[in-house]
Amino acid sequence: MPDMRILIIEDDPQASAYLVKAFREAGHNADSAADGLTGYGKAEAGDYDVLIVDRMLPKLDGLSLIGGLRQQKIETPVLILSALGQVDDRVKGLRAGGDDYLSKPYSFAELLARVEVLARRRGGGANEETSYRVADLELDRLKHKVFRAGKEIVLQPREFRLLEYLMRHAGQVVTRTMLLENIWDYHFDPQTNVIDVHISRLRGKIDKGHEVQLLQTVRGAGYTLRESAVA
Repeated sequence: MPDMRILIIEDDPQASAYLVKAFREAGHNADSAADGLTGYGKAEAGDYDVLIVDRMLPKLDGLSLIGGLRQQKIETPVLILSALGQVDDRVKGLRAGGDDYLSKPYSFAELLARVEVLARRRGGGANEETSYRVADLELDRLKHKVFRAGKEIVLQPREFRLLEYLMRHAGQVVTRTMLLENIWDYHFDPQTNVIDVHISRLRGKIDKGHEVQLLQTVRGAGYTLRESAVA
């Protein structure tokens, strides 16, 4: 499930850095907060798909944080991540307003799967598109596969996210700013050629050997994915 925005509220800097890195490598956007008050402020102000909250936090403990958000009618799904793993601990966490509870130590694969379930539940996954098609290019989100003219194309995670974003906005011009904010989570232009490099690689994979070039550059504006040439 691409394009999730995740807030990790964890006071252990190594654990927090690991999760931020792991979620970003999995193709998602991840922010962090090192204490409960900072986390509460970010959760209250930000538009996140899922919150990952440690129970034992400085300044404001995890359960109080969750309870405060629920009192403010903020219904962002919360996964509690804690070393406190007894049944009573899990019950307290869920009763405080948590949507899921995972005990430490944990596997990242399981954590990712649980977060994806919470995000789908929030977004009404039953109505969510699971595939996109532009001309003979197909992208299957559930199987994480791409085909052109029936032949599978192997993409790296960032390339897959980039293509999905372009296909979701097929026929529209997608600007560099849009790509930086939605694919790289940059809210400024770092003045690098990162977009150009990824666009070039993606174009080589989906258009090479095909008469119709789908991924097109709109000079001075951005990029577009369409069957017909840009006017």
